[in-house]
Amino acid sequence: MEKILKYGSGWRLGWNPTAAVYKGLIGGDDWAIELTEAEWQDLRRLLSQLTATMAAMATELMDEESIACEAESELLWLEATGFPDNYSLRLILYQGRGCEGNWSANALRELLAAWDNLLYNF
Repeated sequence: MEKILKYGSGWRLGWNPTAAVYKGLIGGDDWAIELTEAEWQDLRRLLSQLTATMAAMATELMDEESIACEAESELLWLEATGFPDNYSLRLILYQGRGCEGNWSANALRELLAAWDNLLYNF
């Protein structure tokens, strides 16, 4: 498999299967960090959980109510903030090097669509 790099307004997503340690890349307009395969897998899993949780909350909230939901592992922490169909995402890496990043609601929608279409599926 070849290197993959996808990007859009406010987001970047990449995968290099031949890299020794840091195979994944995530980022925004003014930040980026490489991820280990374990961090990449945790991010995929936690993003899936948060996406499902935010969608499930749509029936529980009034239209004008926003929500914040968190998900974490030993490797990273995520927080979705906003409305069930329009939310931003914040990320903090715990292990080794420290990093914090975030995606706006518009960037996150595009990033999630690109991630779903990424050729490297676990």
